[in-house]
Amino acid sequence: MNSNARYILDEDHIPKFWYNIVADLPVPPPPVLHPGTLQPLGPDDLAPLFPMALILQEVTAERHVEIPQPVRDVYRQWRPSPLHRARRLEQVLDTPAKIYYKYEGVSPAGSHKPNTAVAQAFYNKEAGIWRIATETGAGQWGSSLAFAGALFGIHVDVFMVRCSYEQKPYRRALMELYGARCVASPSPETEAGRAILAKHPDHPGSLGIAISEAVEVAAKRDDTKYSLGSVLNHVLLHQTVIGQEAMRQFEMAGDYPDIIIGCAGGGSNFAGISFPFLGAQLRGGQRARIIAVEPAACPSLTRGDYAYDFGDTAHLTPLVKMHTLGSSFTPPGFHAGGLRYHGMAPLVSHLKHLGLIEARAVTQLRCFEAGVQFARTEGIVPAPESTHAITVAIEEALRAREEGRSRTILFNLSGHGHFDMQAYTDYFAGKLEDQHYDEADLAEALAALPAVPAA
Repeated sequence: MNSNARYILDEDHIPKFWYNIVADLPVPPPPVLHPGTLQPLGPDDLAPLFPMALILQEVTAERHVEIPQPVRDVYRQWRPSPLHRARRLEQVLDTPAKIYYKYEGVSPAGSHKPNTAVAQAFYNKEAGIWRIATETGAGQWGSSLAFAGALFGIHVDVFMVRCSYEQKPYRRALMELYGARCVASPSPETEAGRAILAKHPDHPGSLGIAISEAVEVAAKRDDTKYSLGSVLNHVLLHQTVIGQEAMRQFEMAGDYPDIIIGCAGGGSNFAGISFPFLGAQLRGGQRARIIAVEPAACPSLTRGDYAYDFGDTAHLTPLVKMHTLGSSFTPPGFHAGGLRYHGMAPLVSHLKHLGLIEARAVTQLRCFEAGVQFARTEGIVPAPESTHAITVAIEEALRAREEGRSRTILFNLSGHGHFDMQAYTDYFAGKLEDQHYDEADLAEALAALPAVPAA
């Protein structure tokens, strides 16, 4: 095993440490700011929302963070996840490229989300917390935290974006099966939800609104903490088990990716697959192109401003510097609900700002076309979110064919689409269409970004 990877795995090939890319960045990321004072936040400012162990992970600059043994014991149920070569897809595309995918749909909840849900539930349990409030878009995160809560004896309240709540009833049922309570957001249960409903009774919801509701509940109850499934540093940290395993698997295969691709909504699965490879590159290792793929209807990396903004609609969260469409922006109701967030993770945004990663936006119909082609060649039904990564992997494979040059392509297949069959049914029936955001609404949202003096 090479020097960049030797610390990663034990004899079971399960990571012993999470990898923190902050340690290898050429420029440190901008600080998180208090929305009132505009001064950098300290750990105590986050204590009402998170247990201290997670707060310390949020701010650490240490390269390696040890994974607690109880978390690794749960990981063993599905980790290491498989790395497959998509040979049948390669044949259909008639490409000289080699296409690999890391398949995270083998987890109990069917996505990459349990990698952090289990860790967050463990640290809350250690802190004596028995209740967690959270939000979810398409439901992968809500079902994952519900699963983790069941393992550690924690009750989970999930505010699910209303359009996904209605589109994906089986995700809702899975959360309830694990013992969680699932509420359509905006809801009448919070001040933030009631304010939205008073103006727009049929509001489709957004992750920003659902975050506001969950944060409000956590802030008002001493027995409750808040948990987020993407965006935050500690969440991206936990997901690096994906890329670390992939590095070892590529070493076993005698190969290495030239291109690494992940879909990106909040940024967690993209960070999970790419950060360990990028960290090795920053330390002098082999280079690769790294591409974040987002929906054209919610294009924070390719269309948003890189600016300080709130993570939620009701402005209950701290200010973070990220690529954002504005906290009041409501994306159209496309089916990849896990990618309907107005902002991108601060660390992913920082890497884009530094020119270390690329970003590409793709449309809904194009993604479903790629998802169907993948399912008919590789046999796995991908989640709508994951089809964004598949789309660009296919594009890069076809480009390799046009150029007559071999490429090794890796993408993260972040979850299966077994709970998204209605979306595929609608696609075959011609009921799906490409969604487009309103330029005037976007301009209004960006105009309302908070005024933060330049450092």
